[in-house]
Amino acid sequence: MTPRAFNLAASVSLIGLIALCTAWELWLAPLRPGGSWMVLKVVPLLAPLFGILRGRRYTHQWSSMLAMAYLAEGLVRATSDRGPSVALAWLEVALSLVFFAACVGFARLTAAGRGA
Repeated sequence: MTPRAFNLAASVSLIGLIALCTAWELWLAPLRPGGSWMVLKVVPLLAPLFGILRGRRYTHQWSSMLAMAYLAEGLVRATSDRGPSVALAWLEVALSLVFFAACVGFARLTAAGRGA
């Protein structure tokens, strides 16, 4: 794959993760009826958004570690929640894994000394 493909995958998965977490906590399956303050978990995902969209290598590097927090949260909720939250949690796991892999792939392909 090319760096551009990895950057596109990272961008799409990050935007998908932001949309999923927002919809999950406000409308789809909030912890409390009518929405919950858990929607604030989206705020850290906004920090790398513009760097990822612009293809900044450093942003890909540090945001790959941010993805691990969402992977952990998705795994915990997938194995402990009931109802529609389980499917949403597995979707969060999938998006987090794609985001992580795309960020790492982009960072590796654009490393100094690789001719990028």
